[in-house]
Amino acid sequence: MVAFIDLLSDIWWGLRDFMYYCLDNLDLCAFLILAAIAIMAAVAVVTKKEVVHSAFYLALVFFCVGMVYFFLEAEFIGVIQLLVYVGAITILFAFSIMLTRRKIMMNNEGDSDE
Repeated sequence: MVAFIDLLSDIWWGLRDFMYYCLDNLDLCAFLILAAIAIMAAVAVVTKKEVVHSAFYLALVFFCVGMVYFFLEAEFIGVIQLLVYVGAITILFAFSIMLTRRKIMMNNEGDSDE
């Protein structure tokens, strides 16, 4: 019974030390969370079947990369990343995909009626 209590005590103090480590290194924890989001979004870009969803996941990847530039203290590059890639390129991808898909669907419907 004493060994079990010692094990619980070790787990408690280990969690407490981990919490203090995370509070002392908030930038590291934020970077790791941001990197995990970027990796999951990048995997979603290549695995999603809807092309529009892939374009918006790509916007999330671009956003995460822009935030990484802020962690590296390259604010200008981060702002340019957000404005150009997230604001312009991704929206251009999304609109071109939506407009192209609409034309294809309209052409297919016209062929089936004849």
